[in-house]
Amino acid sequence: MIAIASIAIIVSITLYTKTMNYILLIVGFALLTFSADWLINGASGLAKRLNISDLVIGLTIVAFGTSAPELVVNIVAATEGSSDIALTNILGSNIINTLIILGISATIFPVACKKSTYRIEIPLSALAGLAVLLLGTNFFGLLHLGESNNGVSRFDGIMLIIVFIIFCTYTIYQGLHNRDESSNESFEAMPIWKSILLIAIGLTGLIFGGELIVNNAVTIAQSWGISESVIGVTVVALGTSLPELATSAMAALKKNTDLAIGNVIGSNIFNVFLVLGLSSIINPLTSYPNLQVDAAMAAGSSLLLLLFILISRKRNINRIEGISMLTIYGIYLAWLLTTL
Repeated sequence: MIAIASIAIIVSITLYTKTMNYILLIVGFALLTFSADWLINGASGLAKRLNISDLVIGLTIVAFGTSAPELVVNIVAATEGSSDIALTNILGSNIINTLIILGISATIFPVACKKSTYRIEIPLSALAGLAVLLLGTNFFGLLHLGESNNGVSRFDGIMLIIVFIIFCTYTIYQGLHNRDESSNESFEAMPIWKSILLIAIGLTGLIFGGELIVNNAVTIAQSWGISESVIGVTVVALGTSLPELATSAMAALKKNTDLAIGNVIGSNIFNVFLVLGLSSIINPLTSYPNLQVDAAMAAGSSLLLLLFILISRKRNINRIEGISMLTIYGIYLAWLLTTL
């Protein structure tokens, strides 16, 4: 009887521990989502109080805010040496952003695209995925300068950050010279104390949420015998993409398709050139077995998006194309599950 009771206690503790891992993972995602929103609201309110234009707020604070979950999770993962999660979180987020989020948005309402978006931003989003593929497989060889030649090195990270700075400078410059003066009430000013409080709460929540996600995702992966890379490219990537999903879906429902596609493509560019760049500077990221496939999917999904837009007379993504994007992700997910 004592032996049976002991076994029952051990089983109960094990089940409780596993259940808590899932609960804490969900809590981490919730913290990330709400904290990113608080950070955006606080920073936008403060910027408006300081008479910074809506345009600059949108191009910088909002774009950064929706990528904040990926940034925090990646910094935590890089610091703790979980390079698989750091790489797959970015690649998985970009794949989900393009195929799932834009796919869902297009099925709600056809997503139109401005000339500058399909001429510059979408090709740059595709280039981001291609950059990870080339850097992660050390295509350029000598650029790693003595560091690990199988992954994204610190030197690679510096190059990514330089591209990001150039892109931001260009985007803000273009925005300031092509702004619509009639639209200037998107953000509301708020008391400075309230802005600072929201920013502090948002940053704190992001940090704790990132810790919960990385630690519990690794534990769950180990308990199921699943690689960190598979968990990272699916569960973690989907969780950190929730702000983009909410923003784009609501934009599509309101027929604000500029925001729907701009939010996603901007996030893809931020993810690789800023988030991955900073992560690899903190700690060089080593490659993993499915890197080539995941990076090719990230680049290919942006190229597919560009193809859909170019073959359309209205330069948009229609519902059929949206459904096809969701189907392609389903096939990719099925392939991932067969590699477990």
